Amino acid sequence: MPKRVLIADDEKNMRWVLGESLAGEGYEVIEATDGKEALAAVEEQHPDLMVLDHKMPSPDGMEVLRRIRANGETFPIIMLTAHGNVATAVEAMKAGATEYLTKPFDLAELKLRIDKAIRISELSAEVERLREELDRDWDVEGFIAADSRMLEILSTVEKVAPTNATVMIYGESGTGKELIARAIHRLSPRSGKPFVEVHAGALPETLLESELFGYEKGAFTGAVTAKPGRFEMANGGTLFLDEVGDISLGVQVKLLRVLQERRFERLGGTRSIDVDVRVVAATNRDLQQLIAEGAFREDLFYRLNVVPITLPPLRQRQGDVPLLVAHFLDKYKAGGKTISNDAMQALVNYPWPGNIRELENTIERIVILSANDEVGLDDLPAEVRVGSAPTSMRLRGFELPEDGLDLEEVEMHFIEQALERTNGNAAKAAKLVGLTPKTFEARAQRLGLV
Repeated sequence: MPKRVLIADDEKNMRWVLGESLAGEGYEVIEATDGKEALAAVEEQHPDLMVLDHKMPSPDGMEVLRRIRANGETFPIIMLTAHGNVATAVEAMKAGATEYLTKPFDLAELKLRIDKAIRISELSAEVERLREELDRDWDVEGFIAADSRMLEILSTVEKVAPTNATVMIYGESGTGKELIARAIHRLSPRSGKPFVEVHAGALPETLLESELFGYEKGAFTGAVTAKPGRFEMANGGTLFLDEVGDISLGVQVKLLRVLQERRFERLGGTRSIDVDVRVVAATNRDLQQLIAEGAFREDLFYRLNVVPITLPPLRQRQGDVPLLVAHFLDKYKAGGKTISNDAMQALVNYPWPGNIRELENTIERIVILSANDEVGLDDLPAEVRVGSAPTSMRLRGFELPEDGLDLEEVEMHFIEQALERTNGNAAKAAKLVGLTPKTFEARAQRLGLV
């Protein structure tokens, strides 16, 4: 879409010359012959830049400039005058002019200044957009949570962010591990430096090594130039290692060395490169179990696990579902759509195996496909309706007693049995009841069994 330039000048020949020249450069040109037309054009045409004559009737250019800035308009304005002096230039710049040129001027110079002013304006708008996005999405206060465990986690984030401590984030896919990592970076002294992501699980060993550490020219077939790795790219900032549990043992050795010595060599190189990088890692796997299986180095685990943060799955924070639903309805501009009580209860009861990511995708789908102002049960995806329906309450032939039961007492009974059957081996007991060792240990501690 071409940029729109408003030329406000009472000299017809000047408007024609400027208009023809700028149109030839691909700009859309609009014209105004006096101050009144200029103000009307700003309000109606919304220009991207304005070339404004200083001496112009009703009102003059300086007054037009002041009114435009008083109305909160921030687009670039280049002031032109045949009566230039230092005092006038200073006055124009103080009033909000971006540039100031004296007639006669070089047309090529004016076009260069217009191009420059528009590029700077676009960059400023992008920076502001990114700043607002960061404030909205990555600041701790921007997290949608009322669950006590999530609030404790956010408190931990605020405490650990200003430090250089390595953080290990545990959680199922879709629970917000990357959001937590970005929040740690955003709230740290490194926030002005790069935040670099590496999704280890998506890369084979050889490619992951070159991605992390870079390579020199000729290091392998196809390496026609040297390439810096993610550690170099993140220098001074934060490196987010996602799916760290999928990293091969060979790469783990090199990763451990970087964490210990803060230096490495590129693939195929001999020169040591020093880096200052904070590492935040994440995984949806049980690293303790991987260590027991010989698939993860114990020394690397202790280097990464300085401050562990475990994100609960959405099914364990049901009270946050209505808050998240409202947030996503607003995000996808639902246009006043509301959720019926039955539909909301179904959304709350559904176990969300894909966690927050699945919930967001579901709400986006509802906003697009539902024609109703109030979203009912029939508007929900079939898997949500079925997955949230009550069951027959049967478990391997046992039926819920008529007078009910105490779920915590049942949980304690099964955990006790599992520990007795495995002679106190928590890892084996966890497997018996279908839990990860970490979750099993947390529940056993809550119930006072360990």
